[in-house]
Amino acid sequence: MTVMAPEPFAENEDQAALRQLARDVADRELAPNAGHWDETEEFPDASWEALRKADLFGITVGEKYGGMGMGDVEAAIVLEELARADVSSAILAQLIFNGPPRAIEHLGSDALKERWLPVAASGEGLFCIGITEADAGSAANRMRAHLVADGDEYRLNAYKNYVTGGHKAAACLVWCRFPGGEGANGIGAVVVDLTAPGVSIAGVHKKMGLRGCTEAELAFDDVAVGAEDVLLPGDPSSSDAFKTLLAHLNHERCGNAAMCIGAAQGALEYAIRYMNEREVGGRRLAELQGLQWKIADMSVQLESARLLLLRAVHMAGPHGTPPPMETAMAKAAANLAAKFVCDEAIQLLGGYGYSREYPVERAYRDIRGLCIGA
Repeated sequence: MTVMAPEPFAENEDQAALRQLARDVADRELAPNAGHWDETEEFPDASWEALRKADLFGITVGEKYGGMGMGDVEAAIVLEELARADVSSAILAQLIFNGPPRAIEHLGSDALKERWLPVAASGEGLFCIGITEADAGSAANRMRAHLVADGDEYRLNAYKNYVTGGHKAAACLVWCRFPGGEGANGIGAVVVDLTAPGVSIAGVHKKMGLRGCTEAELAFDDVAVGAEDVLLPGDPSSSDAFKTLLAHLNHERCGNAAMCIGAAQGALEYAIRYMNEREVGGRRLAELQGLQWKIADMSVQLESARLLLLRAVHMAGPHGTPPPMETAMAKAAANLAAKFVCDEAIQLLGGYGYSREYPVERAYRDIRGLCIGA
């Protein structure tokens, strides 16, 4: 008798229940409205409220601050299920799970934690992160955002581009250069209340996809930053703080991979349903062997990416950071798999796949944006 070894990344009972909760919310609240948000470019307020009522925002926030104290595995589970229905809505959760609140809890002072983490756990406010600038995208060490000493405080001057959710967020984690730094030396981060004097929304981008989650341009003109607002001070003689910030993006990269996998899973499932219903020449498309091969290829790429992601998030442990190489492999594989799967789903639906009346073309446009992001 053959005895099967246990699945290496099998979900425990709590994780399975969390997945079901996220799927129920996604199917009931996100999926029916996703097309509307895409067409109108409206912020998905109904998604935000649904996720808040389900207490999903606090899964990675510590219990001390009103959250559940879970880690990257649970974040990936929820993000995959939400993105299966609507990637724009999933990004709202990504910004809480893997964005500034995670950094505040791992790196911040008690004062920062007490001020902002209950806001994150309760879903009272959205958070955003300001890294990209016109001349400093991937080369973040070339950023112009800088602090000037002002007595016991600082003044922040910065212009940040492609700030996801920046037009709706309560606070922004801003990467900037501390006084005296050059290159990667001296780069650190501060948390800025976006209602502070000197903060303004300078513009928003009209995009190919992810249209329910706006990319904003934020201007910070002589904004007062107190010592209590410093997340990670930059040392002008060292790049250590910059390296810490870069490493912390591995949480976000795993979330990116999870959303790509979720969107692609949704497209694959839709294509399979369509093939089982659509008849051509008296036969269902699902009966055609050549198309079965396509589904097999799509499934292999998707499952391979999922396994790489599971390895990365499990290596992080309950409260650690996913390792860089495994994270990079997971994100690359998930991005490539999502592009392949969503493109093939469009092809399998034929002309309908290219129509905005069907969700697979939206999935492709959405994941294409994720492939560009961190």
